[in-house]
Amino acid sequence: MISRRDLLKSTLAAGAVGAVGSTVFVPLGAQAKAPFAGTQAPGYYRLMVGDVEVTALSDGTGQFPIADLYVNTTPEQARLALANAFQGTPTYLSVNAYLLNFGDRLVLLDAGTSDLMGPSLGKLPANIIASGYHPDQIDDVVITHIHPDHTGGLTLGGNKVFRNATVHVPDADRDFWLSGENKANAPEDAKAFFDQAAASLKPYIDSNTLETYAPDAPAIPGMVNTTFRPGHTPGHSALWIESKGEKLVYWGDITHGDVVQFDEPDVAIAFDVDPNQAIKSREAAFTEAVQEKYLVAGCHIAFPGIGHVREDETMYDWVPMNYRADV
Repeated sequence: MISRRDLLKSTLAAGAVGAVGSTVFVPLGAQAKAPFAGTQAPGYYRLMVGDVEVTALSDGTGQFPIADLYVNTTPEQARLALANAFQGTPTYLSVNAYLLNFGDRLVLLDAGTSDLMGPSLGKLPANIIASGYHPDQIDDVVITHIHPDHTGGLTLGGNKVFRNATVHVPDADRDFWLSGENKANAPEDAKAFFDQAAASLKPYIDSNTLETYAPDAPAIPGMVNTTFRPGHTPGHSALWIESKGEKLVYWGDITHGDVVQFDEPDVAIAFDVDPNQAIKSREAAFTEAVQEKYLVAGCHIAFPGIGHVREDETMYDWVPMNYRADV
């Protein structure tokens, strides 16, 4: 009788003979030299929210001195909090966007940076293509707020990136950032934000493909809803979808990072137009996310930036969504 050990030995022997007789032979002790690949995989991640296909898209990452940009704390306290979460300073921050496929309409939430913030960013169009879509297929781009890392990617070299899309922005942000009077009264280091806003929106204004949405009004009725979360900018809004009892809220810039402001919601950031109001909006966003337990997506949370918010002994905690290989 042939034992399992005899069967295994004969199978291995047959496999070895087959390998020797084949046209390809890989030695077990290979010491091949190869250059470092030096690239990451394309930055996209896909999931279903009810009947809506959601594709998280990376515009890239940048290193930012956020410990020095936080307000209502000290740089030393911020660096300590980041270090305790194994994050250095300057700190890597993601810039994320989200593509929604409703079956008959393709909607992008925020547009990334284009060429405004260096070569490690501006990867959104390439990652849209890598994910199986193309910028020309996008019907609508809904913007949480007008800042360079959210609207810069609308254009490249003065031309539309999303040639067939209608762009939807908060009406309060359009009125604020396109105002010549506001620009004239702004500090010198803030005037560039007004210039960037005008440049990014101009091709869509010229082609009558720029629309606005009011606070808490749907950006696209029946598809993309909004919740007014002002402070970071006058019109800053969360965008949300709901399908078959499942809900995803993309809250834009409620936080910058996934450490400091969860433990200390009253820590603002230098880019806030109204820091006190931004703090109130953050607290409201955290409270709602804990109570309703829906999925949250954040622009500046480590890619893909999707997870949940829970309460803990130090106020709040970010819990990344468990990775899954199926959609």
